[in-house]
Amino acid sequence: MAKAILLVLKILMILIFTGWISIWLLKPTDLWTRKWKGAEERARPTLFGYYGLNFAVYTFPVIALAIIGLVYLDLKAREPTSRQAARSSPAAFSNPLVVNTFIGVLSGVEILAVLLFILVLAWTFYARISNDFKKLMPVKSLKLQLWQLKYLRVATRFGLLTEACLALLLLPILRGLAIFRLVGIQFEASVRYHTWVGTAMLVFATLHGASTLFIWGVSHHVQDEIWRWQKTGRIYLAGEIALVTGIVIWITSLPQIRRKKFELFYYTHHLYIVFLVFFLFHAGDRHFYMIFPGIFLFGIDKILRIIQSRPETCILSARIFPSRAIELILPKDPSLKYNPTSVIFMKIQSISTTQWHPFSITSSSSIDNDSMSVMVKCEGSWTSSLYDLIQAELHSHADKTKCIPVAVEGPYGPASVDFLRYDSLLLIAGGIGITPFLSILQEIASAQNSSRYGLPTRMQLIFVVKKSQDIYLLNSISSLLQNHSSEGLHLKLKIFVTQEGQSNPTVREFLSDSSQIQTVHFSTKCSNHAIYGLESFLRIAALAGFCCIMFLVSLICLNHIFAPNQKKTSKASKEKTPSWVVDLLLLSSFLIALTCSSLFAIILRMRRLKNENIPQVSQKPGKAMDTETGSFLEEHEIHFVGRPDFHDIFAKFPNETGGSDVGVLVCGPGSMKESVASVCQQKSVGFQTGAKKKKPRFSFHSLSFSL
Repeated sequence: MAKAILLVLKILMILIFTGWISIWLLKPTDLWTRKWKGAEERARPTLFGYYGLNFAVYTFPVIALAIIGLVYLDLKAREPTSRQAARSSPAAFSNPLVVNTFIGVLSGVEILAVLLFILVLAWTFYARISNDFKKLMPVKSLKLQLWQLKYLRVATRFGLLTEACLALLLLPILRGLAIFRLVGIQFEASVRYHTWVGTAMLVFATLHGASTLFIWGVSHHVQDEIWRWQKTGRIYLAGEIALVTGIVIWITSLPQIRRKKFELFYYTHHLYIVFLVFFLFHAGDRHFYMIFPGIFLFGIDKILRIIQSRPETCILSARIFPSRAIELILPKDPSLKYNPTSVIFMKIQSISTTQWHPFSITSSSSIDNDSMSVMVKCEGSWTSSLYDLIQAELHSHADKTKCIPVAVEGPYGPASVDFLRYDSLLLIAGGIGITPFLSILQEIASAQNSSRYGLPTRMQLIFVVKKSQDIYLLNSISSLLQNHSSEGLHLKLKIFVTQEGQSNPTVREFLSDSSQIQTVHFSTKCSNHAIYGLESFLRIAALAGFCCIMFLVSLICLNHIFAPNQKKTSKASKEKTPSWVVDLLLLSSFLIALTCSSLFAIILRMRRLKNENIPQVSQKPGKAMDTETGSFLEEHEIHFVGRPDFHDIFAKFPNETGGSDVGVLVCGPGSMKESVASVCQQKSVGFQTGAKKKKPRFSFHSLSFSL
């Protein structure tokens, strides 16, 4: 029954997505324009008005897709997936087709999505421009030559491309309401799409604004047009403010500024509110409904994040590794479960009141019921401040340690763990990129006796580090490495130390030496709260649906109170209400809906905390090093002065099952991911062309690199 429901929901989501794309393709055509104007006129005297029609057709499909997607993810999480189902998934979802230093690694699905987006942009621009050139009408306020008039129309249509980019801009950075999770793309990986779309949007917006100013300049009407705030139609001044704001946001988002001046990046990025408000005033409510889905979902997502990060918790203890890495132990509620490779966002107010940083969870909720751990490599300014804070506490001679409050968002993780259902796993980590693999290996070890998953029985971990001190990061899985040849599980470790010469210590000696790891415990008096995680998918879906209903009700009521003439159909009556008033009503309705949804979310949160009896946080000792050693450790390899040859590793990877599926998981620097992706790409082609030979099929997965 559950599988049938999942199939129905999947088909429904495909239909909704197809319909939404079809609207974008039909919108620039004359046919759609004529039909839509007639539909708006017929809807105007009804209870919902033209604004209700615009919301239902342009905005609601994406919101419905998000709501149905949350229900789908909730049901899918409860439904065990067989290994055969994981094998049958298309390789294009994971295997790389393009590997490039500039754009990174792209799969077939990602390339298809990019091409579809470019197609929509090209079709929108072509359809509008071709119609404009057929029906050129002189601008009464401007005396323009023919070429100037055509160029003005081109400049105007660049604004439509800006609108299309803005419609997608906020979708990749959703966390709790992440639509990208439906296709297996997590927040950390989808941020690059936000960057690409944002850059394209600013390019089109700049061409739109600069070209328009150029035409005004050559016609000597700059002063007349630039300050116009007309009663109806386009408000040019608002567009100019939005453009300048967008450029400021883009400049301060450049890596050179973001990494060195994070506070500047953080605060200027909040100018997106100014940008969106003035875009609304410039484009009008009808154009705004096309971009409203992303804004609507982002608003709800932001509310959930703010509420979920309150109240604060605290750090129980920390383990300091010799490589300037720190493992933080945080309290969690026993009911909180998460999948391996999940990520949390942390903010420590004693370091910064604004900075949130993502960290991969290194523990498994199947093993640790009352705590979770994250690993931090202290290299940047924020992480170095954290290192200094913990070091100061370690060497403090005070009788009691201080309490360090921490605000936590998440955990955000994959909806499924299909990559654990391969016959074999090849895990490749670079430096601190080992963190997600620590949780994966612990999860596999704890689930060996579980019948729910068809887990891999053979694994190889490739760990590339600069210094041998980084080997101590494997401490949490030392017992697993010692017993790697236990029944039903085989794990082999290969370590490559790239910046040190040949050394005498073996893997066994590194993992057995606990003297290099220091532990400090912290006071917990500042908080008695544990991490409870996000609301369930069903509750988030209910919250999104409630917000949608409240918005529509508020919009109808405010329009009938403050813009009653909108119900009339005569042209004269439509001009009585200024366009900026209608825009304000839309904005006010959205704020009312968000306020009501916030109260709803707070009530749900309070009831959850009350019903689950918040446990008192107690100090938990750091994980002790397992000093037992065995002959198993002698099988692991350590290589000095040299990088791994991935061609050789893939060629020698054992294939005891004969033509088995191999999951290749990579987490590390971009150059490493590109190297592995290139080899995996070649192996995939070899698998397809050499179908008669039983060769292993390699499926590539890139994991988020969270520091």
